[in-house]
Parts: sequence; C-alpha cells; structure tokens
Amino acid sequence: MRRVTLFCGHYGSGKTNVAVNFAFSLRAQGKAVAIGDLDVVNPYFRTKDSEVELKAAGIDVVALPFANSSVDLPSLPAEAYSLVQDRSRYAVLDVGGDDRGALALGRYVPYLREENDFDMLFVANFRRPLTPDAASAYEVMREIETACGLPFTGIVNNTNLGEETTREVIDASRPLADELAAVSGVPVVMTAAMRALCDETMFPLTLQNKYY
Repeated sequence: MRRVTLFCGHYGSGKTNVAVNFAFSLRAQGKAVAIGDLDVVNPYFRTKDSEVELKAAGIDVVALPFANSSVDLPSLPAEAYSLVQDRSRYAVLDVGGDDRGALALGRYVPYLREENDFDMLFVANFRRPLTPDAASAYEVMREIETACGLPFTGIVNNTNLGEETTREVIDASRPLADELAAVSGVPVVMTAAMRALCDETMFPLTLQNKYY
C-alpha cells in the first residue's frame, strides 16, 4: 500500500466516487487519512459533497475554497501541499478530469517523486461516450501523463451506467480493461462497482451524495 494514491480519469469516469470510497476503506483499516480535491475543472461532482461524512469518520478534507458555491475560482488552497508533504498520514488525491485537470497536479510532482511512495490510478468507464474502447481510453491516459509528468501505475475499471448498471455491464467491460492494460503496460488493480453488484474480487462502492 503506497502512502499517496491519485485517482485520474476522463470526465464522468466516477473517479471522485472511487476516491471517496477508497479513503473510507483506508480509514476502516485504522490508518490516518486525508483526502484532497484537486479538481479545478468540474465544479459539480466534488469530494466536498461528502465532507460531513468524511470528517465524521476522522478523515481530513482539503478542498477548493469555493467548492459547492457559485464562485468560479479555479485555484488550489495552500494546505493542499500538506497532502504530499505530511508523511504521517495516507493521502488520497482526486485529480481533475483529462489533461487540463491534470495540469494542476504538476506543482506537487517534485514532492511525489522525492518520496516515491505513490500510486497513480487511471479510472476507466467504458460506457462513457469518449472512452468506449481501449484505444480511446489509452489516448486519455497518455494525455494525462504528459500533462502532469507522472506515470500511471494502475487501472481501475469503474465501468457503469449509474443506477442502470448490471453485472452484465461490468462483466462485459473486463476484456476492455484487460486490453487497456495490455496496450499501456499498466495492470488492472481493481474493478469497482456498487456494493450490491460486487463479488469478493471487486471493490465495493457506496454512491456519493451530491450537493447540487
């Protein structure tokens, strides 16, 4: 288990929900955990939406100062540096969608490389219009890596259709995730799904509440 785990992916991949659930899972193991919302692109799906539940569980939350408001100010708070500098706790980072969002990660890259104790996970949803196959998902992966200057270390298969997701949808996505792993040279480290659809090999998700 690496100290810092970064979740990146295309818009609508579900990376925020995966990141929040991952933070809860770390805390359930008794670890000191902080989660950071570094998404300066999408103001509607926020880690901050789960702030009350996260803090109640003892998880520190670092979010944009104007998240969940009508103010559009894409800047990151100074305390975000604590996520990569404070090595006494585990950090989960929800990084903005695509290469534009990943650019914000660049300022933290020197700290991440110095410690060299991170995983950067690509969250793939093969039911999204712009990532329907391994080739298009791989293109997004490469764009994000180029923008932030860090390599992906794992793939999270989070293929879903929201509340219409079935086990058939998930099972049909597995060959695509394996193909993406073969093309990229990056392993599939988990398949995530809503808890009711999971078997023992999958990472169970509880749907994040939305502020809006």
